[in-house]
Amino acid sequence: MKIIVDAFGGDNAPLEVLKGSAMAVEKLGVEVVLAGDENIIIQTAKDNSISLDGISIKHATQFIAVCEEPTMILKEKSDCSMAVGMKMLVDDEGDAFVSAGSTGALVVGSTFIVKRLKGIKRAALATILPTQKDPTMLLDVGANSDCRPEMLTQFGIMGSCYMNKIMGIEKPTVGLLNIGSEKSKGRALELETYEQLEKAPVNFIGNVEAREIPKGECNVIVADGFTGNVALKLYEGMGSFFSKTLKGMLLDGIASKIAAVLLLKKVKAFRKKMDYSEHGGAPLLGTSKPVIKAHGSSDAKAFYNAIRQADNFVKSQVIGEISKSLSAISVKE
Repeated sequence: MKIIVDAFGGDNAPLEVLKGSAMAVEKLGVEVVLAGDENIIIQTAKDNSISLDGISIKHATQFIAVCEEPTMILKEKSDCSMAVGMKMLVDDEGDAFVSAGSTGALVVGSTFIVKRLKGIKRAALATILPTQKDPTMLLDVGANSDCRPEMLTQFGIMGSCYMNKIMGIEKPTVGLLNIGSEKSKGRALELETYEQLEKAPVNFIGNVEAREIPKGECNVIVADGFTGNVALKLYEGMGSFFSKTLKGMLLDGIASKIAAVLLLKKVKAFRKKMDYSEHGGAPLLGTSKPVIKAHGSSDAKAFYNAIRQADNFVKSQVIGEISKSLSAISVKE
């Protein structure tokens, strides 16, 4: 397995990218190709005593910053590390692509360089959320602010395929994020999407309110990118809030510290459950080849897990399963 990684994507590139890639080579047995400035990569590895065994480099003269216009990846920044990595993926020089760089540029590049699967209206960013029960996938979380009903329906199909093949859930339940559980709730977008999902080849259970997400009653939750991103950011913020509040409570006084020692194992398990780096990244579902978006602030552990996720994505043949499911329905424009 050969995974292509954008060496200059993310806040901590290229050092943490290098660390995570070396870890993946050692623990997963994969090959890694780093796209980026060869001289800087080699010097960074040398300065930090990081082995480049199992890691090759594809030179790129540029990188695209988060603040830059995403479409620059197609022209002005066509030789940036992200674009070079994607071109390698298209040319079958690797099996999957991982980047912690600009989300907008990643979506544009995936759409016009990697291309979408035949019949897919829009690719969707999907993320796994920790819950009281099984993990829940939320999509879209930022790739498409404005959506049509047929797009959301396809998100439901793609999410269902992913949760089945990657997470091992036999018949994933699919819900539509809405302001109420009743079928009559929501805007025209939700009302029409509800009708389509009822007919789609998924286990659709109806509308899901945001407060129900942490309970884990639904395996896949569908939303437009604007709504999904707001829900995700609130989820992340509340996770951080609970973690810090719990830490403060357990360190407040002698009695609390004694209790903290007794609860240490469970506290660590809770923090691990809420740690985004454990999942590594968000798959961009709907592309013709596997693309993983790692968190912008990813450290070595997060990059390792993003590469692990890419490895599983390829081995599980999720893209082929999505194609099969889409062929079973005909969605009108």
